[in-house]
Amino acid sequence: MDDFSAKALLAEASARTGGLADFGEGDFREALDVLAVALRDEARLSAQGRALLREKLLAQLVNRLVLEDYCKRHPEILQQPIDDPLVIVGLPRTGTTLLQRTLAVDPQFSKAQWWETRYPAPLAGEAVEAPVQRIERARMEVAGMIEFLPQLLAIHPLDAEQPDEEFMLMEHSFLCAMDSYVNVPSYTAWLDRQDQAQVYRYLKKTLQFLQWQQALRGVAPGRRWLLKSPQHLHTVELLFEVFPRAQVVLTHRDPGKTIPSLASFIHTLWQLYSEQVDPRAVGSQWNQRMARALRHTMQVREDLPAGRFLDVRFEDTLSDPLGVVERIYAFAGLDLTPDCRAAMQRWLADNGREKRAAHQYSAEQFGLDEAALERDYAEYRRRHIQA
Repeated sequence: MDDFSAKALLAEASARTGGLADFGEGDFREALDVLAVALRDEARLSAQGRALLREKLLAQLVNRLVLEDYCKRHPEILQQPIDDPLVIVGLPRTGTTLLQRTLAVDPQFSKAQWWETRYPAPLAGEAVEAPVQRIERARMEVAGMIEFLPQLLAIHPLDAEQPDEEFMLMEHSFLCAMDSYVNVPSYTAWLDRQDQAQVYRYLKKTLQFLQWQQALRGVAPGRRWLLKSPQHLHTVELLFEVFPRAQVVLTHRDPGKTIPSLASFIHTLWQLYSEQVDPRAVGSQWNQRMARALRHTMQVREDLPAGRFLDVRFEDTLSDPLGVVERIYAFAGLDLTPDCRAAMQRWLADNGREKRAAHQYSAEQFGLDEAALERDYAEYRRRHIQA
């Protein structure tokens, strides 16, 4: 536990930044202490996993310290306007990455590349205008993950310099889904009882910091931020609370296909950190969590104006991606220029799913059977799949 105690991690992060001590607001200290116990008692960390995970947490704490220091010296950072992101939300494996990266071709959208979500703050001695060290470090991390788990690329097109989801920014609150990486049920149960609004407040702060940095690098701000994460299914009402003019593109696919694929992805990630991984535990936990998340989003949606959500079927994204893009632009009140449409067409041609290896898995290996999936997602299927 000592390796992961909040006291030890905070002290080391402060030392790495030359004595910075302001980590910002939030319940991250308590979160770290709860996590430390779960990592000791439940996660079955391998030696590699212990080192990787500790370094990940330390880097996030260092990011917090540097971010707060920049905000004190540059108060204009927190004046950056971000209140109307276009957010792609849906179960994993429903075409969210394809949609995000297709839309990201358009400079009308601000977006964060994977390296920015992993390293949102400049490293020691690095100028904001030249994030060479951060990009190189992110490239090396991605290459290392792919070398250790080559099947990752068949599941998710991981690329340090492609737009990716904001989940890693949200993780900086330490009140996010650590069970994406390791099996920590006591931490997850504790997390479900916490106020998650602070996660979104911190997300906005990091986006403001990235937007400010991008302007210094000569990146023209987009009209709207383009975000994407399945995580929002659990707390979509808080997304709207912190980003009051947000609009959500909600992606749909039969959970009988998505949940086993998601379980395979999480099982792969757990193998990066743990010396012993139970695939049936992955299947049970993530099926329960995602079924609950979908029920929650459907319930929240009933109390919101119709213009907040656009439904997109996975099958349509595959068969007619530009037709779906046109629907999204109409929904968002944006113009799709002929040049941008052509650029998206080229991107789609260059990044087809057939260019990656097939994702091999079965529902049975994760203890998932069709009867249970039918039961757990009956209302969702009735409303969005069979309609």
